[in-house]
Amino acid sequence: MFEIEYKGGNTVVIATKKSKLITDPKQSLIGLKDIEPKGMVSVATEPRFEVPSSEAVLAIEGPGEYEVGDFSIRGIGAQRHLDSDGKGSTMYRIEVGDVRIALLGNIDSKLTDEQLESIGVVDIVILPVGGGGYTLDATAAAQLVRKIDAKTVIPIHYADKALKYEVPQDEFEVFHKELGGEVETVDKLKVKAASSLPLVSTIYKLARS
Repeated sequence: MFEIEYKGGNTVVIATKKSKLITDPKQSLIGLKDIEPKGMVSVATEPRFEVPSSEAVLAIEGPGEYEVGDFSIRGIGAQRHLDSDGKGSTMYRIEVGDVRIALLGNIDSKLTDEQLESIGVVDIVILPVGGGGYTLDATAAAQLVRKIDAKTVIPIHYADKALKYEVPQDEFEVFHKELGGEVETVDKLKVKAASSLPLVSTIYKLARS
């Protein structure tokens, strides 16, 4: 049993009874207060999204294999969106019990077969969808979801009047229209096991907490 909570931007918190993991906690980039990952595993899709803390359980900001608390984590190198040097971002495959999660940051949509193989079969995909030349847009995000073939989708980094994004972001509805499928609006996504997840494509719109 674990919960996925959305904080805005690229920041989510995945929490079991014993462990917590936070992604891209540097929220000052979007006009909010940075979240210090005290007592948490901190995972950054780019080094600039990390908040250094001596009290983090572990700070991860690049490719590799990590086993910490209730999490099994694989970092996979990726090209940052609109970046010409082929580097700069990290995707993650995160396993919590029998549930497999793909976490994609502000990446270029053209993933290689090797990268897709490293992500592997997953149950949940979490990815930015706002576009604007900064993240995946709705079309590219929908194409990636279909390639990865996860039935449960959590879109992040879309338009929010309370946030100060570096560039304007598309509304959540633009992504839903592109991908299709069911939409569930919830405060947090609570997951008991892989078998408890929907069998049909479902987008979860999480309330920003």
